[in-house]
Amino acid sequence: MIVKDGNYEFRIDDGPWLPLGEDGTIEFTDLTPGEHFVYGRDKDGCGITIVPFSLIDYPDFFTPNDDGYNDTWNIFGLEDQPNAKIYIFDRYGKLLKQLRPDGEGWDGTYNGKAMPSNDYWFRVEYRETTLSEDGSFSERPATFKGHFTLKR
Repeated sequence: MIVKDGNYEFRIDDGPWLPLGEDGTIEFTDLTPGEHFVYGRDKDGCGITIVPFSLIDYPDFFTPNDDGYNDTWNIFGLEDQPNAKIYIFDRYGKLLKQLRPDGEGWDGTYNGKAMPSNDYWFRVEYRETTLSEDGSFSERPATFKGHFTLKR
């Protein structure tokens, strides 16, 4: 984040207030997946602005070999949205599986058959909290897309 004018400080959720660096930027690290709020305020007392955002994460790969490690694939950060939908596709766009973020995840099969090692694509449909012009929070539909690798 880059801010040019003013005397501002920021925080994430209930964290400490942090000033901008000399270059006008600030960096937050070690955030967990899920919904967060960034707060910004002018140190001279001109009020606080709150901006919600969702941090979605997912494994880059999984290895469904029943060894107890990385055996399924799922999204992280939307467990509190059981109505969110996750669609997994093969490289040709064929729908292989629909998941819920609070479920067990994909085990790498389609109709009971093990899918080969390859890259797979996904789309997540969820609700994103936004700040309305009147200062209230509302939700709107949002989509997130990406890909991952199944390794056998």
